[in-house]
Amino acid sequence: MILRQAVSAGEIEACQRLRYRVFYEERGASAESVSCQGQIDSDRFDAICDHLLVVQTGDAQSPDAITVADGELIGTYRLLRQEVAEVNGGFYTQGEFDIAPLIRAHPGLRFLELGRSCVLRPFRTKPVVELLWQGIWNYVRAHGMHVMLGCASLDGTEPDAHALALSFLAQAAPPAEWNVRALPDRRVEMKRIPTADIDPRRALKDLPPLIKGYLRLGCYIGDGAVIDHQFNTIDVLIILPVSAINARYFAHFGQPND
Repeated sequence: MILRQAVSAGEIEACQRLRYRVFYEERGASAESVSCQGQIDSDRFDAICDHLLVVQTGDAQSPDAITVADGELIGTYRLLRQEVAEVNGGFYTQGEFDIAPLIRAHPGLRFLELGRSCVLRPFRTKPVVELLWQGIWNYVRAHGMHVMLGCASLDGTEPDAHALALSFLAQAAPPAEWNVRALPDRRVEMKRIPTADIDPRRALKDLPPLIKGYLRLGCYIGDGAVIDHQFNTIDVLIILPVSAINARYFAHFGQPND
């Protein structure tokens, strides 16, 4: 299994087909959108992003596998650097969260947006999540990025169905200088049960592996969630300054300036 960056329009289209399979066929996103014509998930950001691919090398095991030159595509993540976003209409995240004040408050830092993460169900394991993180971290170091941010999702659009998880995530609120609020007209309260009733172990068990991974690294969670009816998800904002990453992980993933 390898992780690398897409190198052609065809490989980006393979990522879009994988996203359609996971978001629309598995998770019930609304297939009426023009963004998913031809069984691909696409939007205007795809053309300006870099796309990570997780590839299961060798011959594909399934006849309907989505393949690239070196094997079966099983996971993808797309990355958008601040300097690219600023000359192309901004970040995707700005449609849900008010990140502009955060960026203005840190003029000396470079932001990287992470988005459209998906992995085929049989491969949603800790090794694959760690491989994705290693690829993101290598990208951060190669491009000299200082802060990662992006939406992470819980399945479904009923906040009370995720009352424990959302209330637990609300405890990872950032210090004031890193705080970001969901847009007022889209904001959903995350604190849905009393703090005393939160069972951290059970809450962690209910979270998707990717969110658990970011929490272990030391991420902050924005103020308020957003319901995304198109994708049938509840979105929270991940904010991860490189300076906040728990130092013990550098032994595994590499120091920032290596």
